[in-house]
Amino acid sequence: MNKNELVAKLAEETGLTKVDCQKVLESTLDVTRKAIKKGDGVRLVGFGTFIRAKQAARKGRNPQTGEKISIKARWVPRFRAGKDFKTFVR
Repeated sequence: MNKNELVAKLAEETGLTKVDCQKVLESTLDVTRKAIKKGDGVRLVGFGTFIRAKQAARKGRNPQTGEKISIKARWVPRFRAGKDFKTFVR
């Protein structure tokens, strides 16, 4: 399911217009991105938690040349599924 299909399904389920659902979805994603960038987690009880995690520096390899390279440490987004969500998917 892509974003347009999700918006259409939300509009169908809620009775709101597609435009309103698009605005709500975009705002939700924007607020989530900003919170995670700031270092705050976003916890949706029953669904899961979005967090910012530190990925350690590591050694890698250039696939074209085979040359060994150093990859710097960086921040990455992570998602941990909640218990209810995991149970639902099984």
